[in-house]
Amino acid sequence: MTIAANVLIIVFISVGVILSVVAALGLIRLPDVYTRTHAASKSSTMGVLTILCGTFIHFTWIEDHFNSELLIAIVFLFITSPVAGHLIGRAAYVSGIKLADVTVRDDLEPVLGKKALKKK
Repeated sequence: MTIAANVLIIVFISVGVILSVVAALGLIRLPDVYTRTHAASKSSTMGVLTILCGTFIHFTWIEDHFNSELLIAIVFLFITSPVAGHLIGRAAYVSGIKLADVTVRDDLEPVLGKKALKKK
């Protein structure tokens, strides 16, 4: 049981570190605030969640200590981080920050129009 638990913990924490590195590279390399927000809200959330899950498994199975604070942190992070990323992207769009011309198209412009956004 201990070897299987250690392997599972190593897998969870390694996947979390890889996802966090991908999120950091996305924040550096992506062209505009919208794609950077996507990298920050998706990859970093999943990276931190898998690290916290690996930590929870370690404390529960190896140390025989049930840590409810880790469960609360996992739930809180899972709820708040994507919502914060969405709100940052929405605030950037409403304030008129330009989309990157290279890979991103504005699907909301025909529906909302830039005039409707400037009136608000």
